[in-house]
Amino acid sequence: MGRARPPENAASTRRQPRARTGRRRAGLGIRSVAGQALILQVVVALLIVAAGATALVLQADRDSEREARRRSLSVAQTFAHSPGVADALTSRDPTRELQPGAEAVRKSTDVDFVVVTDERGIRYAHPNPKLIGKRFVGDIDTPLSGQPVTEMVDSDIGRLLQATVPVENAEGEVVGLVSAGVLASSVGDVVHDQLPVLLGGAAIGLLLATGGIVLAARRLSRQTHGLGPAEMARMYEHYDAVLHAVREGVLIVGDRRLLLANDEARRLLELPADAEGRAVTDLGLHPRMTQMLVSGRVATDEVIAAGGRLLAVSNRPAQRAGGPVGVVATLRDTTELHELSGEAAMARDRLRLLYDSSVTIGTTLDVVRTARELAETTVPDLADFTTVDLVEGVPEGEEPVPGHPAGMRRIALHGIREDCPLYPEGEPIRFVTSTPQARGVAGARGVLAADLRTSPGWHAQDPERARAIVEYGIHSLIAVPLRSRNVVLGVVNFWRSERPEPFEEDDLSLAEEVAAHAAACIDNARRYTREHTMAETLQQSLLPSGLPEQNALDVAYRYLPAQAGVGGDWFDVIPLPGARAALVVGDVVGHGLHAAATMGRLRTAVHNFSALDMAPDELLGHLNDLALHIDHDEPGTGSDGLTGATCLYAIYDPVARVCTVARAGHPPPAVVDPDGSVRFAEVPAGPPLGLSGFPFESVELPLAAGSRLVLYTDGLVEQRGRDIDVGLDTLREVLARGEQDPEEICRQLLRALLPERPEDDIALLVARTRSVPADRIAEWAVPADPAAVAEVRTAVSGRLAAWGLAEEAFTTELILSELVTNAIRYGGSPIRARLILDRSLICEVADGSSTSPHLRRATTMDEGGRGLFLVAQLAERWGTRYTPTGKVIWTEQPLPAR
Repeated sequence: MGRARPPENAASTRRQPRARTGRRRAGLGIRSVAGQALILQVVVALLIVAAGATALVLQADRDSEREARRRSLSVAQTFAHSPGVADALTSRDPTRELQPGAEAVRKSTDVDFVVVTDERGIRYAHPNPKLIGKRFVGDIDTPLSGQPVTEMVDSDIGRLLQATVPVENAEGEVVGLVSAGVLASSVGDVVHDQLPVLLGGAAIGLLLATGGIVLAARRLSRQTHGLGPAEMARMYEHYDAVLHAVREGVLIVGDRRLLLANDEARRLLELPADAEGRAVTDLGLHPRMTQMLVSGRVATDEVIAAGGRLLAVSNRPAQRAGGPVGVVATLRDTTELHELSGEAAMARDRLRLLYDSSVTIGTTLDVVRTARELAETTVPDLADFTTVDLVEGVPEGEEPVPGHPAGMRRIALHGIREDCPLYPEGEPIRFVTSTPQARGVAGARGVLAADLRTSPGWHAQDPERARAIVEYGIHSLIAVPLRSRNVVLGVVNFWRSERPEPFEEDDLSLAEEVAAHAAACIDNARRYTREHTMAETLQQSLLPSGLPEQNALDVAYRYLPAQAGVGGDWFDVIPLPGARAALVVGDVVGHGLHAAATMGRLRTAVHNFSALDMAPDELLGHLNDLALHIDHDEPGTGSDGLTGATCLYAIYDPVARVCTVARAGHPPPAVVDPDGSVRFAEVPAGPPLGLSGFPFESVELPLAAGSRLVLYTDGLVEQRGRDIDVGLDTLREVLARGEQDPEEICRQLLRALLPERPEDDIALLVARTRSVPADRIAEWAVPADPAAVAEVRTAVSGRLAAWGLAEEAFTTELILSELVTNAIRYGGSPIRARLILDRSLICEVADGSSTSPHLRRATTMDEGGRGLFLVAQLAERWGTRYTPTGKVIWTEQPLPAR
């Protein structure tokens, strides 16, 4: 490497004298191309300027004469048609009438004279008064015939250009002539006045042209480096020989036109013989090649197809040292290289299809949608048409029977066109054993039918349809069974029509991989569908199938499951003693079987706790204890336990017309008063069930008869993209319309608030309150004296007789006497007895003690203990409920049939 530097330095030293010589020769010598071009261009410019100046002088002369003719004719016509001219010509003294006007016109216009004559040519008006009365010089015959004339004449005042027009009277007769014009010397004066300007402009033009020529010559001298014609000819011959000898195509483009193409470029691009000089867009090149050459975009080895070749194209701008703008493109034939890499490209395409199928197939847990995703993903990359046939029952989630499936149904059909004669979607299909589909299912592998025209087994399925398919252009088929967990779910068919080449073994391997992934996705969707159906069935079985009979409330309800999955919303209407009714709405967090099962357990617990006639806050407390331990007794089940639930429990008493409400994390109820005003009840919001042990609070809401009570779950008022406050405002607006019927209120609320695709369950309960008429209620205050029992019996007997229930008097007296006696003996004051006539006859005895009586069986020797036993035997139901001041013992007796 130490020996390499001296030659480089020496070469550099040798190049320096050439550079100096080049600079010395880069002048405007007479022998250089630039000098000769300069002399020639200066001579040409001088001739052009001289010719231009002469032409301008002649043109100016013609323009001046043309303007004089136009002006003279215009002035003569204007004066001839002026009012009074024709009358003046026939007056006694025409000169006195016409001379002043003619002179005024002459002085106010750019003419040298205005002459008026009679029809014989005798002058009546002239700028020179001495010539008035003399004969007019010029052509008068043409004007006398009614036509104007413009002419150049020699007159008494010199050579002039005049226009003569006739003057006509009202009858159209020519009564005289008017002539206006200018002296020839005046026309020449205009040209002479402009001559200095014209000559000066020509001189300036010559100077500018000469300067431009000098600048162009200097630039040409720099570009040719001062070379002479012979030297440049030799250099061109050398460059041309090198350009056409290289095995790489070269294109030079300037101003969007092909300036040069060597032999290799012509061969690679198959250019016509006259390609040079033509627009690039007219050469018939590949659009990408045309765009690259026209735009000048920089590119390096960009592959572009040209005929049957693949060319590596490099493109660079050609502007250098202030030269013209253009591009130089080089072309190399890389067809053989790309043919060698074709297999790699095919492998990449197949990997891309496998990746796309893993991403786009199985995006939902819907069997039909997954089958359609399989068909859409493989068209057109793998097949022109794809059909998916599933075993009957698989779309509904049923478990397929192991072995050869009895029948299938076409679930998906997708292709490049919609008019194909294949079986349509929904068509039941039973493949015969000779078809590729049946052989694929039996052999648990894909089957390739490269040429359907020579596939008799496939034709046996449906000869007429097979003939139509072949005539349509479908010529090749791959049938792959959809298997998961060693069970056949269906078969996917790939059909080819547009591409002339048939399917190959590599296509079969790719189709089997795609089908294996799709089968797993379809099986997952099928299992989800089965579980979802089971959860819906379970949920429907756990929800009330109807409303119980009761007189306290007029109730309507709606339940709508979420489309995303089964949820845990529920509702209930529970009749309670004392003609009361309980309303319940709850929501278990989550979806699926676990949420539905938890909902069923909580609903059952609410029923059980309601049977104990608990207050709402006490009932929610017991329900919360149950929720805290709801899954602790199921170790090893894999359940996540209860993650939270909300509940609202309300008891309406139609006698007192009071509703007692408590809630555990649930939205507040809406109350519509009889006057139409809407309010959300201010009920303390306790924590959700199963999250803490804090106590709950209840409130009493006085409700007049005809009030509407609206209970709902959060799915009605809250959804993605809409705040719960917006939903509550909409709920208030709908309720404020004043609708009375609970059924219609349900319809209006769902119409206004139900989203297109509910993401959560919706439970809605609308109740209109009723009241027990005062004449169906009887109440007595009982003193703590055993003697008062007889008075109560008497009063009860009278009231029953008034109600038409005299036959129930004995049983009712016995029940009340036992209950009042127990209250006097074991309870505390105050003691009250009450009868309520509702769907049954209700007896209630209240006292100030919180001690609950217990039913027991008395022995033969016991003196007491048989009172409650008798009550239980005589009444249909009986029980105890606690109040803030004590307890109430109640019984219900069925009313006699009417």
